[in-house]
Amino acid sequence: MADVPEHLLKRAAERKAALEAKKADAAGGGGDAPPPADAAPAAAAPEPAGDPSGKIPAHLLARSQAAREKAAGGAGDEGGGGGGGATTATAPAPRAAAGAGAAAAAAVPAGPGGHTQRLLTVVKAGSIQDVKATPTDKVHTWPHLLVVEFVASLAMTAFLLVFSAFVNAPLLGMANPNLTPNPSKAPWYFLGLQELLTMFHPMVAGVTIPGVGLIVLGAAGYIDKNPSNKPEDRKFAIAMMTFFLMFWAVLVIIGSFFRGEGFNFIMPWRQGVHEIFDL
Repeated sequence: MADVPEHLLKRAAERKAALEAKKADAAGGGGDAPPPADAAPAAAAPEPAGDPSGKIPAHLLARSQAAREKAAGGAGDEGGGGGGGATTATAPAPRAAAGAGAAAAAAVPAGPGGHTQRLLTVVKAGSIQDVKATPTDKVHTWPHLLVVEFVASLAMTAFLLVFSAFVNAPLLGMANPNLTPNPSKAPWYFLGLQELLTMFHPMVAGVTIPGVGLIVLGAAGYIDKNPSNKPEDRKFAIAMMTFFLMFWAVLVIIGSFFRGEGFNFIMPWRQGVHEIFDL
């Protein structure tokens, strides 16, 4: 069994001694003794009827009792208006009721600033009215998207004009069917396929590898179904596209700079970079 704290034992002993003293006073005629000072307000104010449910606070019951007594006193004044004695007898009743109501109101615990109102609930403003539109991840095509695309196209056009003023296009002379250039290279966007033809069978280099690459790229959207547009959330799709671009870029660079006569592998500085771009 757990030990009872000392202060609880002391409080219980004091309470027990007070009850025994009260019983002794009541048995020995202690009723003739003057009542304590703190009992005067309680005698002046009538005890309100208790709440059986225990849900109504005591100060509200006291205020209600005072209001009823005040109303009863007012009715008594109207009924005894014909005799001065009756009026004098019933006059103190409203004052006593008012005094009881004031005492009950004074007993109400006051909050900050002396306010005695009770808070029932807090209603958020958003549940009553919503003046702010719900943000979405969509914007209008005009002007948000088209303005950016138009500015990007202007910047690219200006770059091409400046670049073409200093660098000539790598074009050859008129085609001669009696003279085949060595090496004979395809346009840069087909040099990847031409480079694959030097490594694999034409069926593998021209059909199988490009076909598998296109099928995997087309299926990437069904494999990675994340609807987010953030790069950190689309790691699989971004990795797949990056691998495809880097693979094709390496083949184009090798076919452009590292292939010489007879489409043999050579270092770029052996044939000269100026021969490639016709500077």
